[in-house]
Amino acid sequence: MIRKPLFLFFILAPLLALHAQVVVTGDSLNLDYNKPREYSIGGITVEGAPNLDQDYIKIISGLVPGKKIKVPGNDIAVAIQNLWKQGYFEDIQIYVTKVQGQNIFLAIQVKERPRLSKFSFVKGSVSKSEADDLREQIGLFRGKPVTDNSIQMARNTITAFFVEKGYPDVKVEFQPPVPDTTLANSVILYINIIKGPKVKIGKINIEGNSEFSDGKLRRKMKETKVKRWWDVFHSGKFLEGEFETDKEAILAKYLEKGYRDAKIVKDSIYRISPTRMGIDIRIEEGKKYYFRNITWVGNAKYASKDLSRVLAIKKGDVYNQAVLESRLYMNPNGTDVSSLYMDDGYLFFSVTPVEVKVENDSIDLEIRIVEGKQATINKVTVTGNTKTNDKVILRELHTHPGQLFRRSDIIRSQRELAQLGYFDPEKMDVRPTPDAVNGTVDIEYVVEEKPSDQIELSGGFGAGRVVGTLGVSFNNFSLANALKGDWHPIPTGDGQRISLRAQSTGLYYQSYNFSFTEPWLGGKKPNSLSFTGYYSRQTNGLRRNTPGIRSIDIWGLSTGFGKRMKKPDDYFQFYGELNYQYYVLENFTSFIFSDGYSNNLFGRMVISRSSIDFPLYDYPTSGSQFSFSAQATLPYSGRLLRGVFYDSFNYSDMTDQQKYKWVEYYKLKFTASWFTKVAGKDRKHALVLNTRMGWGFLGFYNKDIGLAPFERFYLGGSGLTGFALDGREIIALRGYDDGILSPSTGASAIAKYTLELRYPLSLNPSAMIYCLAFAEAGNSWDSFRHFNPFSMKRSAGVGVRIFLPMFGMLGLDYGWRLDDAPRNPFMQKSQFHFTIGMNLGEL
Repeated sequence: MIRKPLFLFFILAPLLALHAQVVVTGDSLNLDYNKPREYSIGGITVEGAPNLDQDYIKIISGLVPGKKIKVPGNDIAVAIQNLWKQGYFEDIQIYVTKVQGQNIFLAIQVKERPRLSKFSFVKGSVSKSEADDLREQIGLFRGKPVTDNSIQMARNTITAFFVEKGYPDVKVEFQPPVPDTTLANSVILYINIIKGPKVKIGKINIEGNSEFSDGKLRRKMKETKVKRWWDVFHSGKFLEGEFETDKEAILAKYLEKGYRDAKIVKDSIYRISPTRMGIDIRIEEGKKYYFRNITWVGNAKYASKDLSRVLAIKKGDVYNQAVLESRLYMNPNGTDVSSLYMDDGYLFFSVTPVEVKVENDSIDLEIRIVEGKQATINKVTVTGNTKTNDKVILRELHTHPGQLFRRSDIIRSQRELAQLGYFDPEKMDVRPTPDAVNGTVDIEYVVEEKPSDQIELSGGFGAGRVVGTLGVSFNNFSLANALKGDWHPIPTGDGQRISLRAQSTGLYYQSYNFSFTEPWLGGKKPNSLSFTGYYSRQTNGLRRNTPGIRSIDIWGLSTGFGKRMKKPDDYFQFYGELNYQYYVLENFTSFIFSDGYSNNLFGRMVISRSSIDFPLYDYPTSGSQFSFSAQATLPYSGRLLRGVFYDSFNYSDMTDQQKYKWVEYYKLKFTASWFTKVAGKDRKHALVLNTRMGWGFLGFYNKDIGLAPFERFYLGGSGLTGFALDGREIIALRGYDDGILSPSTGASAIAKYTLELRYPLSLNPSAMIYCLAFAEAGNSWDSFRHFNPFSMKRSAGVGVRIFLPMFGMLGLDYGWRLDDAPRNPFMQKSQFHFTIGMNLGEL
């Protein structure tokens, strides 16, 4: 039987018109290619694909028995294209085998490409880590057809990989495929990589600049840097994409100074030596321009003088495009013209600056405004919350149906959602859908859940022993679901917080703590209610009722109520707490009295204000925190109460146990913290300065009783508390030993100041990492009359923080003390401080 290849007719169409007939033996029917006819496919056979399923090939081609096709027509060409796209074949032909009446019979003949069995790098050409990284990137895997295209793509990926590592001369050689005798139609690829020398930038020459020095322009190039032996932060590699970005940064610097015509007219890259390259940049600065006349057009809501006051650009100011845009559109502080309108409902507002005249070195601007009409909020919805209930999110929002649209309310709402800690702040989005006809807008908040529960596994050092801590915190708990039996595996979604925590060193020390917080009591107002119960015990290592045992047991209960305040603004919060502690001592000589009991019933009030943009553990970049707390017991020795709580008024004759049967004191603390973004265009690259300060005072009511042995301050070290049975506050001062900067019995006054410069390495919610450099100073005193906020013990150092959602914050610092410690003048000059579940004290 004679076969005529149809695929040639569609590739060489003009020739087919000349050769119009093909005769197929079998039933005598001529195919006239000048007169297309419709046939029904009577049958299809597949040849040349022993390793593939024939039915699969037929389905992919789109040619199935019973399908109607035209010959000639596009059906055969489309079938060939469908098969070709799979990448399995290096040759495809479709033949007519016979024609019977209106039925046509076809044969698909293919030649399979060899499949990849495995690939490896020639020994010694790459390191193991490089090989592991490349295997994930180059897209070669077992069973993939080996084509020129797949090899070229792998070669390009490998080349780009090593160029980015500083090997611009890298060569990638694919050796001829080797048949794999253990697997049919399969080959093995061997890849030889010749990296060549590692090349760094040796010099950067800048020409044509007079406004800025070479050094200032080089500093604007963030990634393209000359390699210096002492510069550990820059590799000195040359990357084309980064170089282009750095050139734009140079021009942006000129634009800030009014050189709007500045341009880079030439740049060249050349080799200085086999391992060094040079870069030449030639700049044409052009003329320096200034703002002249600025007029406003289209404004009815606000007078031109008011808009000019917000713009804050005067005649004669240097023409700065960046400043103009930030004051018109998006100032981080919200002091721009757009915010002025959008915070009053003008969602459809637009502003366009137009240069109406350029004369010599002066530019006249006409700022054209389209105010539109005010928009009200129609619907507010939330999407992406797979675990958190809608009500928990909606109650935090400051945008509600019927309100005027305000951009500041949206920004505040995003901040409140970030503060919850349930969502990835990098994935949060707001999607307004305006309706200009009706003057309304629908607002959709898009969130993505992240792990918010924590497992605390921490280690500390206290009383000469290692203290282990294990705790769990469920920060998005749902008591309602728990009571319903809805456990999958933990009832979540209502924003309640529940925690269980245990500390132990065995028989020497044990502590157990439980707490529960409802942040929205009643569900309508942001009023919180919390309960806490705890128990701790410290001994000399002997069991209960054993002769010679020395022990102290503490039971405690507390309940607290919090309220978000409306004045002075709604960033303020009030929190009040009532706490009771009961101490039982048995032959415990480490305390002020060894046998007996003591009661500590106190109230605590905290007024705080927090406007930070992200929670403390989630790398805040702006905002501030202030807190004032007052903690006090009743004045039991006072004239009104002493007859109730004391059997005698002669305190000098009382034992310590009698004096402190009811502990009395008052305690005041003030802390402040500011976050300021120093550099970086976005949060991922934000260099942030955190400035902190704090003071604390512990006082007494009756000088005859004196200062209570509880609630004292201990300064120095990592702040990793271990355990504290007497309510002591352990405040960190890195670079010094733990507690070394306070009297051995604790201090009644303390002051501390901290500067911390932070830079993020990763803001991934699964592992947030930032590095830091710090300088801090602090001191403590045994009485308030010795308090001197300027007599400080100083230190400095560096560190890193890692936040893992399931474990909390982990910290490692290396601190240098800059002053001597009176209690240990021979203390080492520097030391590491390691914390799991970082605790640097409240100051």
